[in-house]
Amino acid sequence: MAVSQPFADRAQAGAALAGRLAAYAGRPGVLVLALPRGGVPVAAPVAAALRAPLDVVVVRKLGLPGQRELAMGALAGVGGEVDVVLNERVLRAAHVRPADLDAVRTAELAELRRREAAFRRDLPALPVTGRTVLVVDDGAATGATVRAAVAALRRHGAAWVVVGLPVCPPDTAAVLAREADEVVCVRVPRHFQAVGLEYRDFEPPADADVTALLRAGRPS
Repeated sequence: MAVSQPFADRAQAGAALAGRLAAYAGRPGVLVLALPRGGVPVAAPVAAALRAPLDVVVVRKLGLPGQRELAMGALAGVGGEVDVVLNERVLRAAHVRPADLDAVRTAELAELRRREAAFRRDLPALPVTGRTVLVVDDGAATGATVRAAVAALRRHGAAWVVVGLPVCPPDTAAVLAREADEVVCVRVPRHFQAVGLEYRDFEPPADADVTALLRAGRPS
């Protein structure tokens, strides 16, 4: 069986993803939300092909004190507000004190707001209530940040939530399919190793480039 070649870059991955999402082209109420930074260059060609506005959903992991790679929750910035999604199992198992959780949440909230300001500049957050929302990233390994975004969109009343990814492993696709209304993934490799290995150019985009793509993705 032939082995799929890596995507040249995020723009090529976005073009491929746009083709899989063509059924949403021209539909009223469709909104494309990218997870920055890497998700924005993927989402930009998707939004352009679907003739839909583009915005970001900034997600910040709440790392366990002393073991920051383990998520005890996440923050997701949706429609100008911030939702907290907690992992109660981790919180109970690690006996996290409320004061420690509050300290991590405060620090990550400040960083989330800083990133939103850096990416959006003077662009207002777009509302999600009652809309069909396509959540796009450059790929997913565990899917934790995408799941946090989906949960926050549910709370804010999105009518239909679609996860669009160039690549993710089969087990992650299955988990996301239980939480989103639809999952569209261009590649679901059985022997997945890392998102970055699915691209020839995986350099992170500069904040200025992200801002320019977001500005170009807003209706005039």
